[in-house]
Amino acid sequence: MSKVKKKNKKENSRGKKKPQRRSSLNSHVIQNIIDLLNSSPEHGFSLRQITKDVKIKSQTDKDKLKYILINLADEGKIKLKGKNYQSILLDDELRTSRTATIDFVNPKFAFLVVDTEGDEKVDDIRIVLPNMNRALHGDKVEFTTFFNRQRKRDEAKVTKILKRERDEFVGKLQISDRFAFVIASDRKMFYDLFIPRDKIGDAQDGDKVIAKITQWKENDKSPIGKITKVLGKSGENDTEIHSIMFEFGLPFEFPKEVEAEAELIEDEIPEEEIAKRKDFRNRTTFTIDPLTAKDFDDALSIRKMKNGHYEIGVHIADVSHYVQPETQLEEEALKRATSVYLVDRTVPMLPEKLSNGLCSLNPNVDRLAFAAIFEMDETGKVHKQSFGRTVIHSDRRFTYEEAQERIESKEGDFQEDINILNDIAHKLKDERFKNGAISFESIELKFDLDENGKPIGLTPKIRKDAHKMIEEFMLLANKRVAEFIFRKKEDGKPCTMVYRVHGDPDPDKLLKFASFAKRFGYDIDLSQKKLAHSMNALTGEVEGKPEQNIIEQQAIRTMAKAIYTTTPEGHYGLGFDHYTHFTSPIRRYPDMMVHRLLQHYLDKGKSADENVLEDKCKHSSAREKVAADAERASIKYKQVEFMSEFLGEEMEGTISGLTDWGMFIELKESRCEGLVRYQSMTGDQYIFDSETMTVNGAKYKEKFQLGDEVRVIVKETNIEKRSIDFELA
Repeated sequence: MSKVKKKNKKENSRGKKKPQRRSSLNSHVIQNIIDLLNSSPEHGFSLRQITKDVKIKSQTDKDKLKYILINLADEGKIKLKGKNYQSILLDDELRTSRTATIDFVNPKFAFLVVDTEGDEKVDDIRIVLPNMNRALHGDKVEFTTFFNRQRKRDEAKVTKILKRERDEFVGKLQISDRFAFVIASDRKMFYDLFIPRDKIGDAQDGDKVIAKITQWKENDKSPIGKITKVLGKSGENDTEIHSIMFEFGLPFEFPKEVEAEAELIEDEIPEEEIAKRKDFRNRTTFTIDPLTAKDFDDALSIRKMKNGHYEIGVHIADVSHYVQPETQLEEEALKRATSVYLVDRTVPMLPEKLSNGLCSLNPNVDRLAFAAIFEMDETGKVHKQSFGRTVIHSDRRFTYEEAQERIESKEGDFQEDINILNDIAHKLKDERFKNGAISFESIELKFDLDENGKPIGLTPKIRKDAHKMIEEFMLLANKRVAEFIFRKKEDGKPCTMVYRVHGDPDPDKLLKFASFAKRFGYDIDLSQKKLAHSMNALTGEVEGKPEQNIIEQQAIRTMAKAIYTTTPEGHYGLGFDHYTHFTSPIRRYPDMMVHRLLQHYLDKGKSADENVLEDKCKHSSAREKVAADAERASIKYKQVEFMSEFLGEEMEGTISGLTDWGMFIELKESRCEGLVRYQSMTGDQYIFDSETMTVNGAKYKEKFQLGDEVRVIVKETNIEKRSIDFELA
């Protein structure tokens, strides 16, 4: 009997017979405890650590916490290991470690872009913030997966940060009496940097600064840092543009050794170099470029042949003649991989002596070029073609506006040549669309800036025949160079080449787009044979209508992203089986690779090293994305600055995007985009339905969807966040 009583006493001491001891602390605290343990599944937390992290202060609640932990352990919701409490999320052990790159989505979760080998395909893995282990966007990490018994699904946890993408961030400095913070401008940096007062330097409150992370302890919510550079006063043009350049890792200047190497290049073309090339200096030759262009990397030559055909030359700046392998110029060009065009400046791939000087096909001077020469008839049919290095002498530098005048008026110098080229370009375009090319173009805006860089107006860039004429001949050259090298074989395989590849659209995205277009009364035939024709017909139908831009934007989003690769696949959007980039080596590194490969194969060289070229292709594709993101950031900054002059005004717009937190509205007149937050929408509770892509009022059933026209009031602009907030009028 005594033994039984003793056993019961022991059971009571473990809490199994005392459910009434369950604390009065609310379920929110219990969930915080579980979340804390889940944040580090492989580590334990002591009672003292839990008390501190869950922020329990009174002695009564501290005593109650002990019983909570005992009960949670007894119920199998947590486990006791020695004196520490531990999560039960792990099965028996962590699964095999893998490596990935962090892609932050919002402050709550991110995705792991898993590293793969060969043809292996792995979906991105969602990871919640508590399991990030202080990893930031772009970091290379090691991670493991485990089964979350609460959520009944596999989840991931970062176990080690292998390489930081960056440890310096640009942001606005806020100073208080005892400490300071830097609020990062990068939208994917969700932590403020804590700056001790003795690490501020000469920076002042409100300055845009660069801050470097110096320490980040395991349990600290914010990293500790120091100010390394002051960019200037927040809101000033140069400060904000420099901020964007730093945020996206764009260089402010060329290294001195690169500039020095460029300066050593002789300005005069040696006669022995001219003797190696086909001389086109006696051909009618001109360039056509934007008014503000400083470098001209393509020119057209034209000559009427005795047989009635036309010899048309697409001459491209011979950059690879000046930028040789294993030089500082080559290393820097590869590192940058592309020129970047911000609203008020260009970040060039090559130093000015080359980009605006020796490699620019300026008028009235001899220049070295790499050319695609075509014998064509008036229908656009190519009868003969050749490729090789040339020397040219441009007779005239046209702006697009000047060339357009020749097309429309049929008057002015070189008007006959320009109109012949324009007529042939129309035939080339018709043939492209007949063969499946798709015509979707987003509307581009041009900012009118005053002397201080402040936007005083916005005008759409209108593409006319002069633009399209140049585009068609560049497309022809790019296509023909790609096909020429693809046909060259070694051991039965095509010789290695750098291609510009654009994959087929995702079927699920196409279905969603077709459903979206249907709301506006447009039908799309999704069959493989008729899709391109159907999309092009849609372009014509929406032109000039209020929904034009939103439909074209959604159409573009259904398409795959074009990349550089050595895999000989086609370009879906252009309808070409093989395509490359040959025509802009001043501003794109892949074009330089193509020039070198073309000359190598013209010289009967062996197939190039695929692995080396593929690595450069991946790097170039990545840098292209960075450049596009930086360009968009500079446009968004100027849009915010422009809209700050219209606070309180009512405007017409179209719903261009829907999220969990609000509706994006694109203004009809300026094309500026801002957000209407659901919390600002009074009179009902509005809920976003991701399945139907609609926003619905819970009580009165009012519905909003993409493409709806609305009237909004400009509520707030924030240059720091590069954001515009609207309210529904």
